[in-house]
Amino acid sequence: MNQGLDYPLPHEDQDNREFVATWRNEGRIVLQQAAVGGRPYFYPRPMCPYTGSADLISVPASGRGRIVSYALVHRPNHPAFNEEVPIILAEIALVEGAVLLGRIICEDSDKVASGLAVDVLPPEDARRYPLPTFRLAETKDA
Repeated sequence: MNQGLDYPLPHEDQDNREFVATWRNEGRIVLQQAAVGGRPYFYPRPMCPYTGSADLISVPASGRGRIVSYALVHRPNHPAFNEEVPIILAEIALVEGAVLLGRIICEDSDKVASGLAVDVLPPEDARRYPLPTFRLAETKDA
């Protein structure tokens, strides 16, 4: 983790405010879905991409998923990340079906691979980071 500089904050608007606030305050992921007949999706938006409904609810995510793809970032775009390279950014398929981009915290980036199970960081650690952050799962099932 960085030693002194604040991480840049994510853009916040009426569509993603609950998602950003829940992560920041509780270290949990919430997903949107249509109130009737919807399935969870990410990114937050004013209309369900599956049903077209604007009657939306937020549902808690388990925080478990699998790495779809990942990249190692060696040149961060903000000084707060300079001491943390390589930064592991990954496309994560959550068990609920939604797919999002998240960071993976792992001491050895060589251990990261597509298909591996991940868990969101525990809330006390998660709140340190501005957006969803994961670690490799201790168990294989996700």
